[in-house]
Amino acid sequence: MSEFTLTANPRLVEGRKVRNQGLVPGVVYGPQVKAFSIEMAYREVEVALMKAGSTNLIDLNVSETNYRVLAREVQRDPIRNQIKHVDFFAVDENSRIVIEVPISLVGESPAVVSRRGILLTGGLKVRVEMLATKIIGKIELNLASVPNVGDSIYVRQLELGEGYKILNDPEEMIVRIAQSSAARREEALKAAEATKATTGKKK
Repeated sequence: MSEFTLTANPRLVEGRKVRNQGLVPGVVYGPQVKAFSIEMAYREVEVALMKAGSTNLIDLNVSETNYRVLAREVQRDPIRNQIKHVDFFAVDENSRIVIEVPISLVGESPAVVSRRGILLTGGLKVRVEMLATKIIGKIELNLASVPNVGDSIYVRQLELGEGYKILNDPEEMIVRIAQSSAARREEALKAAEATKATTGKKK
């Protein structure tokens, strides 16, 4: 059973009429499920989406039938940001699926803490192929693993374990520690002083 649950009812009328009743229209579809329309209580679907996002399975109960789904597409009002419609993908638990998994940065780089470096980020999401029953909601990356200026982490360095395949370019940069402007000024000052001292000795 999934950590996240949601209850819905079959929908027999168009979405606009459902929204006028304070409900959210949606659709459920999948490789083994013929697409059908549903309606859900606004607050319940709002909480479920806020917690599960698009990378965690939701147990969706419709007329006492349970579907394990992912929220594939959420349509929102462009002004009020209210949920207008949700597409749920009913997974086949024996098949592999592809999900865009976010990368969560934790910890701090010693170079950044000491102000010798600044953190540059590339793509913080990767497309991962996995079994529908082995979905991961995020990938944690500890910045302590890039302690020095010039250190980088690329997609090829991510290790997710057996059964997971990252589809992004292996050479795609995720994070890099670049030299800070303060550190560059300090180095330039030291170099200028060293040159001045050398010139003075020659005289």
